[in-house]
Amino acid sequence: MGANLSEICRMIDVSAVKTDSTMKEVDEIIDVVKQYRCVCASPMPWATRYTIEHLEGVDCVVTGVVAFPAGGEDTHIKVSTAKDMISLGCKELDMVINVAALKSGMYDYVEQDIKAVVDAACGVPVKTIIEHGLLTNDEIKRASEIGVKAGASFIKTGTGWVSGKPTTVETIRLIHETIGDAAKIKAAGGVRDLDTVLAMYDEGCTRFGLGVRSCRGILDEVAKRVAARG
Repeated sequence: MGANLSEICRMIDVSAVKTDSTMKEVDEIIDVVKQYRCVCASPMPWATRYTIEHLEGVDCVVTGVVAFPAGGEDTHIKVSTAKDMISLGCKELDMVINVAALKSGMYDYVEQDIKAVVDAACGVPVKTIIEHGLLTNDEIKRASEIGVKAGASFIKTGTGWVSGKPTTVETIRLIHETIGDAAKIKAAGGVRDLDTVLAMYDEGCTRFGLGVRSCRGILDEVAKRVAARG
């Protein structure tokens, strides 16, 4: 582990993006971000304005989610959502790629879909969510390459909505071997303990999306280990 444990919180993006994520959970991501100095909060669009208002003056960013969770919206809808999120004050965007188009071999379509959002973002970092749990290894590599080519700042592994296929250290290794340092990597979906976070960091991952329902255990463990080291 090359990074100081105290830096890990500045790599953690806390989210409440399930269908049934309540306002109580939105308030919890706000509290967690404030308590642990996490780098980012990610609510669903309906709660984005509220989250931004309640994190005013806090050293973090709020991510706007685009085409979450399926990625199947038409490109102009994604562009419109991206512009709306930025107008509210979002400093990053998490965009789900068109997974069905990718699996259909429509690679130019997928690239142009991503590029349209990147262009609309006007410099705001865009993380492309490839939903690795629905892809073969070859498709993971292709999706990562397309994201880089389209100008994405991050390749993000998943939404956390696909059950049974969590992001693994091997997933991160495959993406990093494919894109090198051409874009950053964000792990999301099934990351449940600090040792996994540290192992993924060693494989080149520098951002971690943790659902509010499971993140406190990891963050508490970070604090515990930092305290133990004096």
